[in-house]
Amino acid sequence: MVIEIINHFAKSNRVAIIDNDVEFSYANLSDKIFEFSQFLKQNGVKPGEIVAMRGKYSFENIALFLALYQNKNIITLLPNQSQINNYLNSSNSNKLITCERDIINLNPQISEQITTKLKGQSGLILFSSGTLGIPKAILHSLDRLIQSHKGKKERNLKVLLFLLFDHIGGINSLLLGLCGGLTLIIAKDFTPQNICKNIEKFGVNILPTTPSFLNLLLLSNECQKNNLSSLKLITYGTEPMNEGLLKRLKTTFPKVKFSQTFGTSETGILQTVSKSSNSIRFKLPKSEYKIIDGKLFLRSDTMFLGYLNNNDINANNINNKEWFDTGDLVCLDKDGFLQILGREGQMINVAGNKLLACEVESCIMELEEIKDVIVYGQKSLITGQMVVCDVVSHLDENTIKELVKSHCKARLERYKVPLKVNLVNQIELTKRFKKSRKQTQS
Repeated sequence: MVIEIINHFAKSNRVAIIDNDVEFSYANLSDKIFEFSQFLKQNGVKPGEIVAMRGKYSFENIALFLALYQNKNIITLLPNQSQINNYLNSSNSNKLITCERDIINLNPQISEQITTKLKGQSGLILFSSGTLGIPKAILHSLDRLIQSHKGKKERNLKVLLFLLFDHIGGINSLLLGLCGGLTLIIAKDFTPQNICKNIEKFGVNILPTTPSFLNLLLLSNECQKNNLSSLKLITYGTEPMNEGLLKRLKTTFPKVKFSQTFGTSETGILQTVSKSSNSIRFKLPKSEYKIIDGKLFLRSDTMFLGYLNNNDINANNINNKEWFDTGDLVCLDKDGFLQILGREGQMINVAGNKLLACEVESCIMELEEIKDVIVYGQKSLITGQMVVCDVVSHLDENTIKELVKSHCKARLERYKVPLKVNLVNQIELTKRFKKSRKQTQS
């Protein structure tokens, strides 16, 4: 479907991709896809083979990705890391296409188990972040993911590809953009300075990103140094948004619409409707979620087909009629809007009283003196665990400790009040621009 759409837009002068300041039209993209299709055939890349490539955005990589899709391959998108052998082994990849466009033969056996699951469709293999263990190799039907964007309204807008190519959010941005005839701007440097320069230079209308990066943007003051008036929509996801942060963002960008996206690497990105630009609550289609004991379960037309290196229950025969346990704890208001409270595995247990870090973070971020915060549990000989927070502030350590504790005591139950407040220069972020959550110690 997406190839036909690209060929349709190729009849016009519409710009498809801007890469390293070079504009490539939809006609250029169509020609490059054809060129790579010929390259795959000439080098004996067969339909059904699992072909690995670097999951890094470029005009050529996008064209190669689409040519592999057209050739009915299963595409392994490798994280941009030096050690790739584990990823290649986990995905059962038959071939690797290098950045220099060399084809390396890895495994001559086509996996019948994987091709049977795909039923002749093109496939996609993504990897979980692996923060709590070995990254899981997640198998998707690429045909299904593309089909979910069928009928998207054609729009003359520019979107910055911020979420990474090897991430389900990045794939969603790519397919959504191409199916709608948008212009995709590839960012090479993800500093706030460079992102703001790209927004001004190319007149970016849509920025899909993370709450942590948006906070970094505010801290950098780059918003004031660049003309960002072209921005119409900022979508945020991959981690919970903080109410205090959203309030600050709306003050800085009063004319921009803010919208929450939601999904997982396993379920794909679901259709959401934010309650408003000022709200962290959102709706999902009623048929695609259920809540059991406060925990969110999802199912979707873009449900993954299983893990290739994990034997978890229900992991090997997933279909879109089954429910996937997200591990997210949520609440539902009277109007049917959801709020993500935090992850089940990140709960802090203080003498039998359980709490979520996000609630304490939201309370602390109400203070104007706090620029950023992360809350986590630390081992305690008396209560088992205690609440600890790292904060970024211009105030001195003693002043900020007293301010945080007194504010939390006035707003929260006693066991939720941080016993330790650490003043830090910055909160560490992952490569996907999410807060690097410390494992709660017990």
